[in-house]
Amino acid sequence: MVERLLLGNEAIARGIVESCADVVTSYPGTPSSEILPAVAKFYKEEGIDAVVEWCVNEKVAFEIAATAAFAGKRAAVSMKQVGLNVAYDPFMSVAYNDLAGGFVVISADDPGPHSSQTEQDSRFAAMMAKVPVFDPSSPQEAKKMVKFAFDFSEKYAILVMVRPGLRVCHARQNVEVEKIPSNFRSGKFVKDAERWVCLPAIRRKHHEKLNEKVKSIAKERDPFTKLENYRKSSLGVIASGVSYAIVKDMFDRYSIDLPLLKVGRVFPLDGEALSEFLSLCDEVIVFEETYPVIEMQLPDKHRVLGKWNGEVPSAGELTPEVIMGVLSKKLGLKFDADIPGYDEVLSSIGIKARKPILCPGCPHRASFFAMRKAFPKGVYPSDIGCYTLGINQKAVDSVMCMGGAVTMGSGFSVSLRDGTPIVSTIGDSTFYHMGVPGLINAVYNKHKFILFILDNSTTAMTGGQPTPETGVNLMKEGEKIDLVKLVEGCGVKFVKVVDPYDVSKTISTLKEAWDYVKREERVAVVIAKHPCKLIEGKHYDKRIYVDESLCTGCKYCLNEFVCPGLTFDEDKRKAMIDHRFCVDCGVCVQVCPVKAIKEE
Repeated sequence: MVERLLLGNEAIARGIVESCADVVTSYPGTPSSEILPAVAKFYKEEGIDAVVEWCVNEKVAFEIAATAAFAGKRAAVSMKQVGLNVAYDPFMSVAYNDLAGGFVVISADDPGPHSSQTEQDSRFAAMMAKVPVFDPSSPQEAKKMVKFAFDFSEKYAILVMVRPGLRVCHARQNVEVEKIPSNFRSGKFVKDAERWVCLPAIRRKHHEKLNEKVKSIAKERDPFTKLENYRKSSLGVIASGVSYAIVKDMFDRYSIDLPLLKVGRVFPLDGEALSEFLSLCDEVIVFEETYPVIEMQLPDKHRVLGKWNGEVPSAGELTPEVIMGVLSKKLGLKFDADIPGYDEVLSSIGIKARKPILCPGCPHRASFFAMRKAFPKGVYPSDIGCYTLGINQKAVDSVMCMGGAVTMGSGFSVSLRDGTPIVSTIGDSTFYHMGVPGLINAVYNKHKFILFILDNSTTAMTGGQPTPETGVNLMKEGEKIDLVKLVEGCGVKFVKVVDPYDVSKTISTLKEAWDYVKREERVAVVIAKHPCKLIEGKHYDKRIYVDESLCTGCKYCLNEFVCPGLTFDEDKRKAMIDHRFCVDCGVCVQVCPVKAIKEE
């Protein structure tokens, strides 16, 4: 056995491959995105031909992996917590099945949230579905839990979830790595309608059996649930996941000697370990992210200090500072203020915190500028992706969820009847993920808006994963999907493709589309097609500069285009090009109202 320095997501991937799960699927989403590529990398290192696939969305990914488990294979699916929402229908259904092969769902949560529209708790979803869920506290433990989860899944013929938080996903640790076994299974599906068909009459029996499984699991000792500092005390601490790691560090740092129950299997809890711990303590504090899942399962709420009674925050990450504050208040201790906060660290190295913005040369910036020029008083529903940052250009009025831009366009079209232009923006990957049904519905019901698809040929925000349009996947080449034909196949009659770098052409095409919408009373689609700058790279021969004799210092370019390559010299009162960031795309040349920005 050797050790390798692995990212938490790589450790999870290693647990998957060492468990011989050779059907692994996913849709990318931070903080889970690195799991699937790492699975592919580990299998390629060993020359193992496995099914490792990016899918168009989490529901599709889940159903493919679940069906492999129906056929006796070991399978896994990974996603972020809001991706679990997309997969919720099959997730709830498969929980009832007696699986033929081990099936593990990795749902990575984002307490904070840092890169999500919610900070929902996947452990709560597992409890609702009545499936066991494990909460790792480190990359090493995440790997062990994944391997254990496959055996556990097969022992009880049940779906199992492993829920890492983003701090586990993105931590690095020396992780014990074992050789990948060679005992991969051949798939074999045994027909059995009572087992696999989800008819209502059958499902009641399945539900009763699931309840019995949960009872049996609760009685089984969990190897990841451990009682530390065993002694009688007026106060004890229960913690899971990264919260346990923080509590443990604080106990060691400040010599705190309270009974501590580290919870690994969050649902159902290890009943014996829990009873033993509660017998030691008069009161317990519960630290967990982000919902009170452990807390809800504790028998005597009057003894519990946690989220329900406000002792522990119910929103946001449980950072060391937060946990320190709760413990200091309860224990009457004063902790050293020698751990610098985030803002202090940034200040000490001379970095100012700034809001996130689109990359220099991003084609979305040009698309948003053109859209606002075409319709300065329009309504702009948008979606989840890099282009959400169009909010900095006042080009994003509402964001709901993946695919929501399309259906919000429909909602606004039936609500705003005063002729206000409605332009919904959605990325190409997000359109494949969840935009197609909404567009079909818009065509069917003759909703009047423009769908502006920002096609940069990648899933950029989550790390540049391929889209179906590329035909590229992790282990093998796929079939390319023609975006224009797909849109036309949805019944759209007006479909135009533009290069957003041509600002005037994009403006005129958008206006043409709105004229069509008003005349024909139906949806129009404009596709802004230009590769993501991180893919395309910088390959321009020209160099952009500001002619100071023409610049009036109006800041129009900075305020309306919001590019990191543009800056302002306060002494000269002139716009400047910051060539540390500028990629010389030249779009700003078209933006300046006095033509002061030029090409050399």
